[in-house]
Amino acid sequence: MSTIKKEMLVDPTRIKNASGISETELDHAINDVIKKVKRNIVKLGETFPDSSTINNTYATAKNVEWTPGFWTGILWLCYENSHEEVFRKLAEKNVESFYDRIKNQVDVNHHDLGFLYIPSCVAAYKLTGNELGKKAALMAADKLMERYNPKGKFIQAWGNIGDSDNYRLIVDAMLNIPLLYWAYKETGNTDYLEVVKNHYATTLKYAIREDGSAYHTFFFDPVSGEPLGGKTRQGYSDDSSWARGQAWLIYGIALNYSRLHDDSDIDTFESVTNYFLNRLPKDFVSYWDLIFSDGDYQSKDSSATAIAVCGMNQMQRFLNPDSELFPIYEKAQSVMLHNLVESYTDEKTQGITALLNHGVYSWHSGHGVDEGNLWGDYFYLEALTRFKQNNNWNMYW
Repeated sequence: MSTIKKEMLVDPTRIKNASGISETELDHAINDVIKKVKRNIVKLGETFPDSSTINNTYATAKNVEWTPGFWTGILWLCYENSHEEVFRKLAEKNVESFYDRIKNQVDVNHHDLGFLYIPSCVAAYKLTGNELGKKAALMAADKLMERYNPKGKFIQAWGNIGDSDNYRLIVDAMLNIPLLYWAYKETGNTDYLEVVKNHYATTLKYAIREDGSAYHTFFFDPVSGEPLGGKTRQGYSDDSSWARGQAWLIYGIALNYSRLHDDSDIDTFESVTNYFLNRLPKDFVSYWDLIFSDGDYQSKDSSATAIAVCGMNQMQRFLNPDSELFPIYEKAQSVMLHNLVESYTDEKTQGITALLNHGVYSWHSGHGVDEGNLWGDYFYLEALTRFKQNNNWNMYW
């Protein structure tokens, strides 16, 4: 990464004059989520929802792929907001499933172990002292450590370690490496900390362009570890900025700053955040790639906006309250969340329903386009919870 030429916010007045979320709206939204999740539990039993809806309805699935942790995270968030035992009991049953998964090495040869084990097992340990959750999460952290490549100093996203066609990092891992921060805190093993710091630094150095936009993936030479170049997998093109990837960076930088307090991260955070905010359409909910805007006839990705709200909220506590950006960022979070609640939460099925509509899993494959998805549901409820707890939520990440 060369020196980033940070964009100024193009129209901060638009944010200042927009409606934010009210306390009444917030309470209603949380209660609506709790009712929907209760109905989903009846339909799901001890199975998991699939990663995204089809015709606005989730199919049932086993604990495989990279998304089931978000369902368990939703249960824990519902438990925090309602204190109802139905959520805790099912979440703890899920923890047993996650322990069995990592013990038996079921579909864990990838970087998404943070997504799987933080909102499920780390959350269980933090909220209830669940020792099985702690054990499973530490096992997952060790599995994630196996994907670290010392040559390039990054955690390899997919494929067998060292595969030339997959010798790359992806920005999504910014939300997986907090599993290693947690493991370091629990064990005192500095190996975890070294890996997470190296991967984070490599991501910032190579995945962020000079204008503050992001590559989705970045390749390295498998022999020398030297950088080769940025590519996309989920975004529109190699030189566009995939909205969810930009949001992963917003949240990931905030999480890293929360631990290490490296002040150079503040400028980087403001750069990637301003780039995101400057490309929000009229209703402040991003399209699936930031190259698109109103009139381009493309799908929104509500999940990217929910993730960005959480990341901005996490970083807000560390920003200078006297800075020009502080009140704008604070209002922008509220505006984005208000618009998600108002226009993206209608119940569209009698089946297993999404909490947040109009997301995109993978535009190129046609998978989950203009549908709900589990991570969008989770980060939407996390955002609501953050606001309900006056931005002092004790995060799982």
